[in-house]
Amino acid sequence: IPKFLNSPETPIFSKGRLLYGLDRARKPIRANDQAVIVEGYLDVIALHQAGYENVVSPMGTALTEDQLRLLKKSSRRIVLALDPDTAGQKAVLRGLDAARSAMDREGELGFDARGLLRNEARLQADLRVATMPDDLDPDEIVARDKEEWKKLIENAKPIVTHVMDSLAAGQNLNDAKVKNQIAAQVLPLIEDLPSPMERDTYRQALARMLKVDERALMGTQAQGPVVRRKPRVAAGQSQKSDMSVVAVNPTLRMESYCLGVLFRKPELLYRLDRKFQEFGLSPLAVEDFEYTDHQLLFGVIRLAVEQDEKDHHHYVISHLPEAVNDLSKELLVRTEKLDLMDDKLMEELLARFMDLRRANAMANNNQIRFLQEEDQQQGGENMKMYREQTTQLSKLIHNLDQAKRKLSSKRQA
Repeated sequence: IPKFLNSPETPIFSKGRLLYGLDRARKPIRANDQAVIVEGYLDVIALHQAGYENVVSPMGTALTEDQLRLLKKSSRRIVLALDPDTAGQKAVLRGLDAARSAMDREGELGFDARGLLRNEARLQADLRVATMPDDLDPDEIVARDKEEWKKLIENAKPIVTHVMDSLAAGQNLNDAKVKNQIAAQVLPLIEDLPSPMERDTYRQALARMLKVDERALMGTQAQGPVVRRKPRVAAGQSQKSDMSVVAVNPTLRMESYCLGVLFRKPELLYRLDRKFQEFGLSPLAVEDFEYTDHQLLFGVIRLAVEQDEKDHHHYVISHLPEAVNDLSKELLVRTEKLDLMDDKLMEELLARFMDLRRANAMANNNQIRFLQEEDQQQGGENMKMYREQTTQLSKLIHNLDQAKRKLSSKRQA
């Protein structure tokens, strides 16, 4: 015989639309302006007996949108008090999904990545999570110490903080894929927050946790990954291009532009290297690119200009890694209207490459700052090394700024 035997749904009794204890909890929820959701009936009974009457539970089901709609009539401040085990964490995420669907949203005007006005819906609710200690159920906690329950609820974490901590637990945060997966799940929650200051604070916290530049998170959130789609064509019409890039982040766009020009005319790399040296900067290198495919293609272009047996462009085409075939086609399409003989194009290319190098230096500087904070907490053994690296990067940024000013003066003269 099971500990709890759930009865089946009927037309009269729909468990997914009811909350256990709500009839008695409705007034206390309004009085406290807070609802606490626990997992079991016995937890509700024990907590009500202990004087905590703003507590309800689902009726043997996962938390549903209908149940949360019942709660929001009494309060928009909700605490999920669930077990710390895997099932409990999954219940938190399911409850969060239900809350994001059920709770009201308020429109906020903003601008998208293309500068177009858009209406962003912000979640009008305060969602928090209280994790039970020592693998205890709420009824066991309140039996041990009534005040302990009160403190647990008062110290409940904001949902964004809880999800960040839960997703990061036991993960390798040096793995780029792990960083991307965590960011993809947390950023939508951050964007749901109604307060701009809260959104900024949590973005900064996420950037510190993942050890990435906050601008990278902003790019992920605003633009998403590169998206390709097949354009619609009428029957009988030819299709000019298999795919088109429809969304890129700013760094990707800049790298694509610079690389597209070099792909069309690799010998421009000679002139760029010469100009960089005139400004006291090292020649262009694979490390100036953030994206792996771009690094691969630039590496081939660099090899092409360092050999004399073949035409540079033909060398690049014949030595392209298969992984960048689609990229090379896209770059050719996107740069086909450029006048490669125009001196202004060369100046523009030089300026953009300086911008890329500066952005990389800033990102590296931020990365070192995160590492310094960690190292300081662990005794500061590597502080000298980090200070030296920071000094070098600051000098590079200063030199790039000077070079950009000189270049700008020449262009205006």
